[in-house]
Amino acid sequence: MLNDSLVTANIPASDLERARGFYADTLGLTPADENPGGLVYTTAGGTTFFLYETEYAGQAGHTIAQWHVTDVQAEVDALTSKGLQFDHYDMPGVTWEGDIATMGDMGHAAWFKDSEGNIMCIDDMTG
Repeated sequence: MLNDSLVTANIPASDLERARGFYADTLGLTPADENPGGLVYTTAGGTTFFLYETEYAGQAGHTIAQWHVTDVQAEVDALTSKGLQFDHYDMPGVTWEGDIATMGDMGHAAWFKDSEGNIMCIDDMTG
């Protein structure tokens, strides 16, 4: 049943071509497939997400996708060098060093918005 299934994230974009540019130029991602509904991305880590056009992009007030990485600082540095700005949030028990939040046993994280206003996260959480 669902426990044995893969899950694919759906990420909204109000301007699909602008989003394609952001995901390529800033995040370094290339669509694995394109169809009339949008763009399919597959990472080397095996994650798949679908970027589709809708007028409702950027309206979620929460993180809609997370990249689990081994070195948050290296990813933040690489993305900052491409002009990406990171967001800071006031959360209990969280301390900040630059753009990286330390969350005790949960590890480290950094948040940014894509070109469509969707909140994304980079973290080193393992479980």
